[in-house]
Amino acid sequence: MSANSTNVGPMGALYQNFMGDAPNWYKLTILAFLIINPILSLISPFLCGWVLVGEFIFTLAMALKCYPLLPGGLLAIEALAIGLTTTGQIKSEIYHNLEVILLLMFMVAGIHFVRELLLVCFTQIIIKVRSKMVLSLIFCGLSAFLSAFLDALTVLAVIITVCSGFYAIYHEYITSPNTPLSDNSGITTENKEDLDNFRLFLRSILMHAGVGTALGGICTLVGEPQNLIIGEVMGWNFKEFAIRVSPVSLPVLVLGLLTCAFVEKFHILDFGHKLPERVYNVLKKSSDEQVKNFTINNKVSLFFQAIICIWLIIGLAFHLAAVGLIGLSIIILATTFTGVNSENKIGKAFTESLPFTSLLCVFFTIVAVINDQKLFEPIIQYVLSVSPEHQLPLFYIANGLLSMISDNVFVATVYITQIQEAFNNGIIGFEQYNELAIAINSGTNLPSVATPNGQAAFLFLLTSAIAPLIRLSYGRMFMLALPYTIVLSVGGLLCTWLLLPVATEWFEEMGWILNSATQIAK
Repeated sequence: MSANSTNVGPMGALYQNFMGDAPNWYKLTILAFLIINPILSLISPFLCGWVLVGEFIFTLAMALKCYPLLPGGLLAIEALAIGLTTTGQIKSEIYHNLEVILLLMFMVAGIHFVRELLLVCFTQIIIKVRSKMVLSLIFCGLSAFLSAFLDALTVLAVIITVCSGFYAIYHEYITSPNTPLSDNSGITTENKEDLDNFRLFLRSILMHAGVGTALGGICTLVGEPQNLIIGEVMGWNFKEFAIRVSPVSLPVLVLGLLTCAFVEKFHILDFGHKLPERVYNVLKKSSDEQVKNFTINNKVSLFFQAIICIWLIIGLAFHLAAVGLIGLSIIILATTFTGVNSENKIGKAFTESLPFTSLLCVFFTIVAVINDQKLFEPIIQYVLSVSPEHQLPLFYIANGLLSMISDNVFVATVYITQIQEAFNNGIIGFEQYNELAIAINSGTNLPSVATPNGQAAFLFLLTSAIAPLIRLSYGRMFMLALPYTIVLSVGGLLCTWLLLPVATEWFEEMGWILNSATQIAK
C-alpha cells in the first residue's frame, strides 16, 4: 500500500477507486460528462443524445486507459435515468440481438476447449515452414479461414499463446532460469541481436494473423458479431450471407494476401524479417521434445478436438442450429471427450467473452437512445436522398470512418437499424436494402483494421502480455496496419460501389441467392 493511499480521506479514497488506475484527466472528463448530460437533456434531448453518442465513442477510443464497460456503462445508466430511453426499449434491443449474445457467450468459450489442437497446428507450421513469405501467407490465410467459422478474437488469442510460448522458450534459453522475461545485462551482444530480430519476426506474424481475422471475418455470418446482427435483421442464413457478400469479400481477400506478400518481399516498414537461425534451433528442439512426450491421452484428446472442429464447420455451413447453440454443443462435446469435468476449469473458458458481451449490452442501450431520439434520421434521409448508385459508397465511407475510431459492432448496429426503418417505411426498395446492408458489413469490417479501436481482436493483441515483450505499441501497430488499411479500404470501396450491384443481379439470375423478403417482413 502506498503512502498516498494511507493519507487520503474517504473522498480521496473514493476518487482513487473510481475507474481504478485510469489517468486523472480521464476520470475528470467522465465526471464532466456525467454532470453536463442532465443539463443538456433539459435544453434539448436531441442534442444531448448526440453528445452522449460522442462521449460513448470517446470511451471506446480510450479503451487502453480503461475498459469501456465502466465509463460507457455509467453513461448508459445516466441516459436511462434522464429519460433518453426506457428499459423496455433496451430490453427490445437485447431481445432482437439475443443470437449475437449467445454467439459471444458460447462460441468463444467452446473454442477454448479445442485450443490445444490449434496450438499444435500453428506451432508445427512455424517450425516446418522456413520461408518467411510463405509463413506469413499461411498465417494470414489460415487466420482468415478460421475466423470465417470461429471467433476472430479466439483465433488471434491462440496465435498470441503460440508466440508467447516461443518467446518464453528462447528468452529462458539465453538467460538464467530465474531471470524474468525482460532484457538484462546478462544477455550477450549476439543473443541480444537475435532477440531483437525475433521480436521483429513475431510482430510481423501477429499483424499478418490479425489482418487475416478481418479478411475472414467479413466472409460469413459468424465471422464477426456485427455480421450476425446484420444477418439477423436481413433474414439471411449462413449460405445466403456468404454468397451475398462474396463480390466484396473474395476480391478483398485476394488483395489482402497480395499485400501480405508485397510487404514481406520488399521489407515494407518492419515486415520481412526472418526467424534467426539460432532461435529456430532452440524452438525446434523444444517442439520435438514436446511431441516426443505426447501421451496416448494427449493424442486421443487431439483427435476428438479435430472431430469436434469438423462438426462445428458442418453445423455452421448447413445452419443446423443457432450459432450460439452450436457453440454450446462444442462446450459439451469438447469437455466430455477431453477430460475436463470441473466447474472451475469450465468457468475459465468464459472469462474472455463475458466482458465484451456485457459491453455489447451497453452498446444496445446507446442504440436505444439513438432510436428513441431519432438521432441518425437527418443523416440517413440525406444519404437516401442521393441517387441509388451513390448511396453504396456513401454508406461504406461513413461506416468505415466511424469504425476506424469506434467499435465496428456499435457502428454496424446503429446503421443497420436505420436502414431497416427506412425499408419498413417504404423509403428504399428491397434490392437497395440488401446492397446497403452489404455496404455496412463491408465498411465496418475492412477500414476498421486501421486502429485497435475498431477490431476487438486488435485491441486484445495490443493489451496482451506479449505486446510489451515484442515492443508492439499503439503507434507501431497503426503503422504496421497502414499498408493493409489503404489496400483493403480502397479495394472494399471499389468492390462495393462497382462490382456488388452487377454481381448481385447475376447471382439472382443464376438462382444462387434466396429472396428473403418474407423473412424480413416477419
